[in-house]
Amino acid sequence: MSGQDLNLKALFLGPKSENKDVFGKHLTRLFEDHSEWRKNYHPEDMPIIKNTDKRDENFLGTSDKLEEVLTELSVKLRSKSLPWHSPRFLGHMNSETLMPALLGYFAAMLYNGNNVAYESSPGTSEMEEEVGLDFAKLMGYEDGIGWGHICADGSIANLEGLWYARNIASLPLAMKEVTPELVEGKTEWELLNMPTKEILDLVESVPDKLDDLKENSARGCGKKIEKLGKWFVPQTKHYSWLKAADIIGLGTENVEAVKVNEQYRMDTEVLEARIRELAAEGIPTLGVVGVVGSTEEGAVDDIHKIIEVRDRLAKEGIHFYVHVDAAYGGYARAIFLDENFKFIEKDQVKKTYLENGVFENEATADAWPSDDTYYAFKAISEAETVTIDPHKMGYIPYSAGGIVIKDTRMRDSISYFATYVFEKGMDIPALLGAFMLEGSKAGATAASVWAAHRTLPLNVTGYGKLIGASIEGAFNLYNHFNGKSFMVGDKKVVMHTLIRPDFNMVDYTFNEEGNTDLAKMNHLTHRMYEEASFVHGGLYDNDFITSHTDFAVPDYGDSPFPFVKSCGMDRAQWDKEEKVTVLRACVLSPFIGNTATFNEYMEKVDVAIQKKLNKIYDLR
Repeated sequence: MSGQDLNLKALFLGPKSENKDVFGKHLTRLFEDHSEWRKNYHPEDMPIIKNTDKRDENFLGTSDKLEEVLTELSVKLRSKSLPWHSPRFLGHMNSETLMPALLGYFAAMLYNGNNVAYESSPGTSEMEEEVGLDFAKLMGYEDGIGWGHICADGSIANLEGLWYARNIASLPLAMKEVTPELVEGKTEWELLNMPTKEILDLVESVPDKLDDLKENSARGCGKKIEKLGKWFVPQTKHYSWLKAADIIGLGTENVEAVKVNEQYRMDTEVLEARIRELAAEGIPTLGVVGVVGSTEEGAVDDIHKIIEVRDRLAKEGIHFYVHVDAAYGGYARAIFLDENFKFIEKDQVKKTYLENGVFENEATADAWPSDDTYYAFKAISEAETVTIDPHKMGYIPYSAGGIVIKDTRMRDSISYFATYVFEKGMDIPALLGAFMLEGSKAGATAASVWAAHRTLPLNVTGYGKLIGASIEGAFNLYNHFNGKSFMVGDKKVVMHTLIRPDFNMVDYTFNEEGNTDLAKMNHLTHRMYEEASFVHGGLYDNDFITSHTDFAVPDYGDSPFPFVKSCGMDRAQWDKEEKVTVLRACVLSPFIGNTATFNEYMEKVDVAIQKKLNKIYDLR
């Protein structure tokens, strides 16, 4: 099936449950299949729950209680759940989820597989192994060498990424003690600046010493962690990195945030200068995190430039690990892969998008991706590890995070073997639980992701088209909001958009025309958030819902000032307030990339904004 043949409307339940009959049919069939599966296991066994049991007074009373509880549950869910499904919701990082993912989760949930152990989940363990290989192919890792697995979320995946980096970087120190002949003549500085592949090659050469090396690495000797150096993240970092450094023993003081530029991408010149400065002081760099899809701005760091810094410094004996936090944007790499999973050449991108119906409007194909975004996604294949969350751009129900590693040999650095669960020498997927942080985990999640991947291939003909609809929706919203004005009495209120999206996040503010008081602009924007959120605006009677955030000096330095200036504020105002409040729309809807649907809903959104502004200015 080509991208042109794929109809996204057939894969979602729909804002008005338009595909209710299709969903219900498959839901019923999957349950019937499960029910028959139970009956067919040793059919000679007689039923335990008899008809006489079902007529028992206590049985009937218990059944009535169950019905009451489920009715109350439904009331709570219907009255206190956010309407992610509607294009009127332009806020947090959530949206419609794919029908194959929902149905896959429901079906596998009935079998209650625990994917930590193959013996309790042979079917879903195999699915998770296939999903992990899907991840590796998506990231451009070599077939048969790359590997991945599902975890609860991106925070767990980020923790595992730092876990890999810490353990692998400390192995040369262990070699100095256990197998000194492997690193003979190397100074401690050289031991702490060895590339990952060289370390793995050396470990592979002494398989009988693996356990001793691990026990003498950072995992067995905490003092070695102190020597590993700094872990760099951009100012747009997710807070999970501080948690990870805390838990892993690196310490938050060794996590350094690198300045971001006006596009909210890591400034790689500042990064390189800081690494050199530390090297001159004898302090190594453990690793660098590049973000693909920051959670506040949707920015895509210049991964290709981070790799260039790594390769340039490696020639001078300074090496560091690279992790890409693509929890949000990882699935978008599918839009760059042709039907044979080859990265599309730059001069063929627009043509391929139009041929596969990735974008409806040629103007979007002209505008996206930028050169930096294209090369950033291409360079992901050069990183050691990548975080990717199916429950974000994979359109999978929570909770489904994921991590991908470039080389399966890396797994040995973090492996643990519980004898009652699996045996050494067994093969994947039987050993799945030995190579991850979590223990018991839902096999239903693996089935959910597996079903989605088999329905939508992870290339331009499948997920690429879904990602394209989201990106086009974001560009539609950016263009619609940028400079839009509303009259509120005798005042003109203007919308200002932050940056042209790298991905599908649109941030914006409201300001009175002519206002030069940043505190006043922040107040107006925050009041709009209060009216356009469930906090004050309610849920089902709210006609437009969004989210908000603050860009403040402690986290962002002065990078937001150019935007603040474009809204009419001078430097003195920025220095006084040291923050700008913005509204934040993660445009995940698969429907508003379509021009007609977008226009239909924006008419409603504009009316909603006008009504909320009238309320804020007490002109109701």
